[in-house]
Amino acid sequence: MTARGSDFLSLLEARRALHQCTDAAALRALFDEGKPVVGYIGFDCTAPSLHVGSLLQIMTLRRLQQCGGKPIVLLGGGTTKVGDPSGRDESRQILSDAQIAENARGIRKIFERFLTFGDGPSDAILVDNDEWLSELRYVPFLREIGRHFSVNTMIKMDSVRLRLEREQSLSFLEFNYMLLQAYDFVELARRYGCRLQMGGSDQWGNIVSGVELGRRTDGLSLFGVTSPLITTSSGAKMGKTAAGAVWLNPDMLSAYDYWQFWRNTEDADVGRFLRIFTDLPEAEILRLESLQGAELNDAKKRLATEATALAHGAEAAHAAADTARRTFEAGETADDLPGLFISRAELEKGVQVAIASAHSSFLPSASEARRLIANRGLRVNDRVVEDPKELISLADLAPGGFIKLSIGKKKHALLRPKNDD
Repeated sequence: MTARGSDFLSLLEARRALHQCTDAAALRALFDEGKPVVGYIGFDCTAPSLHVGSLLQIMTLRRLQQCGGKPIVLLGGGTTKVGDPSGRDESRQILSDAQIAENARGIRKIFERFLTFGDGPSDAILVDNDEWLSELRYVPFLREIGRHFSVNTMIKMDSVRLRLEREQSLSFLEFNYMLLQAYDFVELARRYGCRLQMGGSDQWGNIVSGVELGRRTDGLSLFGVTSPLITTSSGAKMGKTAAGAVWLNPDMLSAYDYWQFWRNTEDADVGRFLRIFTDLPEAEILRLESLQGAELNDAKKRLATEATALAHGAEAAHAAADTARRTFEAGETADDLPGLFISRAELEKGVQVAIASAHSSFLPSASEARRLIANRGLRVNDRVVEDPKELISLADLAPGGFIKLSIGKKKHALLRPKNDD
């Protein structure tokens, strides 16, 4: 799928991915000049992987490249040391330099599935802002950059105002984040000719600050575009589930579980998510979202397969779809369900189901397992568990050498014993 550069904003609108733009007419004119427009989005390195909550921003970079633009993936190796206060009630955990570097290595791999990297005019590049932020001298930075920021204006920005209104502590370290993000925009403009910053709607204040800083310091004409906050129709935040975050790295969440996340999309969200998170053409999306009743499940399966193919590759996506078909439609126990492990020594003695679920990472905690058991939502070998103190042991192993764990009818995994080293 490709489009002319001037169609970038139109494509975002059609894909339900456009919220605000600083000067739409001037940005369209910039695209119409015929040269690749360079645009960036920043991703702080707060975890070893990004999760689905960041996927809209990754897709926005993909849309830019599809329209002939040049995407910059900006890793926040420097800004992670400060912490973005946007949308948070408390300060982020301070990470060591080694932790940040390790997280950056995990995050880098994600973008190779979604973007084409290289030396071509519209090929994506990956940059780390630690390259320049850690070299700044504090007093010269304040004199050159800080003088362009009004504290009166800064405290009115949502990222600061909402924290203060809730009487939550905002450290001076975090208060500096807006300056650093604005400086990133100017530095990328100087180094790479970057004219466009994109981000979520919660970043609007920070993006506008960068646009204004570029005008004041370098006389630059910069642009900002934001995407809407994505929630489900029931109001849930995108990327969070009862079992934890929906990670994009396969070593943190299997392709099967990722497929299942999209398969379980609420009916009212199918069309919107097909537009935002896949490359399917509008005509096909209109056909899929018009399906009714049980047939709508076919649209959800298509959404799951298309979204999983982008993040994990087509082969993994079709394998996940086939595993789901055999598990749910053919009544089989597919061997390639997600595999979990627990100490053989524990199973020899017998271990409580709740503890086994937590120790194997099937559920985030034993308390969550007990909650599910109380609501008859956890099954072992397709049998509902009624007693949170019930023990499972080697005697519960099926002929294939596993114990099948299930949450309702939607999530399954095979628990296998492993020898202690």
